[in-house]
Amino acid sequence: MVKEVWKAHGALVLVQLLTGGYYVITKVALIDGVNQLIFCVCRDILAVSILAPIAYVREKRIRPPMTKRLLMSFFFLGLTGIYGNQLLFLIGLNYTNPTYASAIQPSLPVFTFLLAVMMGAERLNFLTTEGQVKVGGTFICVSGAILMVLLRGPALFGHSKQDFLTQSEISTSGQLKEAGWLMSSFLEFGLNHWHLGVLCLIGNCMCMAAFLVLQASVLRKYPASLSVITCSYFFGAVLIVITALFMTNEATELSLTQLGLLAVIYAGVVASAINYGLLTWANKILGPALVALYNPLQPAASAILSTIFLGSPIFLGSVIGGCLIIAGLYLVTWASYRETKAAPLIVAHVNQAAEPLIHKDASINKTP
Repeated sequence: MVKEVWKAHGALVLVQLLTGGYYVITKVALIDGVNQLIFCVCRDILAVSILAPIAYVREKRIRPPMTKRLLMSFFFLGLTGIYGNQLLFLIGLNYTNPTYASAIQPSLPVFTFLLAVMMGAERLNFLTTEGQVKVGGTFICVSGAILMVLLRGPALFGHSKQDFLTQSEISTSGQLKEAGWLMSSFLEFGLNHWHLGVLCLIGNCMCMAAFLVLQASVLRKYPASLSVITCSYFFGAVLIVITALFMTNEATELSLTQLGLLAVIYAGVVASAINYGLLTWANKILGPALVALYNPLQPAASAILSTIFLGSPIFLGSVIGGCLIIAGLYLVTWASYRETKAAPLIVAHVNQAAEPLIHKDASINKTP
């Protein structure tokens, strides 16, 4: 069991490193003119075609019978973790850059924690030090995410601010049709492309948080982890295909460049089949909170790769906001660790206190 736990931790580190590469290659593909919806369709179909036969063969004996309740759960997993997560991420990445896309990801543990508390999967006691630290850490993380939306500041590395903004506008000029209805609504409130991109990335984190918490609940009743992620991807792919049919009109939007094809293969095989398979398996062993806690590794990997290959700038606001997010994150982590460590001691103390009462009841029952 201990060996399996260490393997799960190692798998989560690998997932974050591979995700950092996905951010960079996807941004390059978007700059090359790849349509976001077609990208998602090809990625999800490829992922399902890889996961389905493997899940069928490996989990044929342990897979429980399907029920309507499980089907509904798989649908919501596909809606949040596949459809909403991927679409919001691609729109956000298209309007920002890989560094910002990964810098917001550390807020995922906060959203996961908040949702877990609301659903009763995580306990929160305001009267204890750990509970107060959790609340404080959550507030710091959210403040960091808000700061990243409101403040950019000067570019510390990469292109100058104006050069990159010009490049970003060029890269999105052919991609606004899918999100035009969304963009027009936010423009009325004075938000620009960058603000919309950051908001979509935050929405992406919220969808992933809902996915992890709901998935942990499903895995307790349906232990076949590969089958869970396969069914989730199936429903997510169906939703993506339906959206693409309504939102994609021109035949030229259906084509993929060589770079786009390479990005689709990486996204379908690595970022979808491998990463989601490892995430689901680790979620079954470690739970959603620990799985989400590994997301702070993404900014470092993505920032280095995107600065090297794309020259993407790292803004001062991103550094300050990211530091606040990570600081708050590890406060929450420390408090959760303290609670986990204290739980067995509390149980032992309660059992020890109850032991005399049990013996007393036993002696009373033996009295003629």
